[in-house]
Amino acid sequence: MKLYNTLTRQIEELKPQAVPTVTVYTCGPTVYDYAHIGHWFNYVRMDTLIRALKANGLEPKWVMNITDVGHLTSDGDEGEDKLERGGRREGKTAWEVAEFYTKDFLEGMKALNISEPDNLVKATDHIPEQIDLIKQLEEKGYIYVIDDGVYYDTSKFPRYADFGQLDLDEQQAGARVNFNPQKRNVSDFALWKFSPAGHQRDMEWDSPWGKGFPGWHIECSAMSMKYLGPTLDIHTGGIDHVPVHHTNEIAQSEAATGQRFANHWLHSNHVTANGEKISKSLGNGIRLQDIAEKGISPQAVRLHVLESHYRSQSKFSWDSLEAAKNRLQDLKALAVLRWQARPTVGDSATFALEDVPLELKRIVADDLNTPQAMAFLSQITGQLLTVLIENDMVVHFETMLAGIDELFGLGLMDMPDITDEQKKLLADRDQARADQDWAKSDKLRDELVSQGIGVRDTAQGAIWFLL
Repeated sequence: MKLYNTLTRQIEELKPQAVPTVTVYTCGPTVYDYAHIGHWFNYVRMDTLIRALKANGLEPKWVMNITDVGHLTSDGDEGEDKLERGGRREGKTAWEVAEFYTKDFLEGMKALNISEPDNLVKATDHIPEQIDLIKQLEEKGYIYVIDDGVYYDTSKFPRYADFGQLDLDEQQAGARVNFNPQKRNVSDFALWKFSPAGHQRDMEWDSPWGKGFPGWHIECSAMSMKYLGPTLDIHTGGIDHVPVHHTNEIAQSEAATGQRFANHWLHSNHVTANGEKISKSLGNGIRLQDIAEKGISPQAVRLHVLESHYRSQSKFSWDSLEAAKNRLQDLKALAVLRWQARPTVGDSATFALEDVPLELKRIVADDLNTPQAMAFLSQITGQLLTVLIENDMVVHFETMLAGIDELFGLGLMDMPDITDEQKKLLADRDQARADQDWAKSDKLRDELVSQGIGVRDTAQGAIWFLL
């Protein structure tokens, strides 16, 4: 299996350390607000990675974090904790905000049929591990303490700028006037922030350096290494994490362990709407709830994500989502052919059906090329909706559907058969058409439509599909 590696800026063969196990860490949500469509693009893509690994005979051990403390409103370690700000916005405690939006995120994961990680870990449940990691860095001389917290000295890690291809001299020269003068370097980042004097935060803990809370970056390092070891096979996240969050993870993790932190880095590119990156700060963060209100299912959202490549900058629009909804309708019509097999006439090309999942797996193994996979699937769908399914093809057809579901999570095998009463309506309509009683035929069609069943007339007879 080949994937683009941000570390080397090239597509490489994936080489797990302990085949068949492959360790994967994904930067999860900061639960101070609803996840938006840009976030969901990322998580569907990460789920596709997990599914592709399994399809290629590997056994992923997947860890995703929940950031429920420590993510400040600025990457420069300025401003307030997003959870504290969320609590003030909603008149709740930071703990209540974290619980509410964590629950909402998990419901979104389920709705989008995103696989459940082996470990879904919260930052607030791993404070001791984070403190221990900071202690290791202290023992090795990488930290210093100033008035507002404990900081990592990036000048002591010579490779700091390599991953993000950063120009630190330019950063230093362009530092804002209000840059913290106690920091040794503009790129230094907080490992532990002190609670403000005279103020009790909702979320704060004792530490060897003083009462406070962890920095965002230390959380991912501590939790990923606890569950997956000092070197990860794959670390994933959004491309916006490259210059700061993931750069800082590498610096603190490798300084502590003396080993490479991750062998392979996979990043999902931005999603734009009207030419702007989708983000909460810009106020264009469309939620799953907003999409559902327009009658568009999570399955259609998932298909829309799969139609773009994870490394390309994707464009979101309501028109494109509506188009995905229509393409999903074709796939659903394909799926229910399993309930409408015709008598076998001559030899049927059953071997081609079993080849479909193999070809899709081959395509996706080439750097998760889901757009090409969706184009191929669309081609197969069009062919099968024309020739239909014969009795001796059903087992092979179901194998094909199951293979598609395992790789893309579209739930095609879950599409139900219609009831005996509805089948009687179809039969009555066929008879009305044979009798050329078009008024009765149209009436029966309308009745089926009112029950959510569409009808398509073919040379082999009427085919139903779910609306």
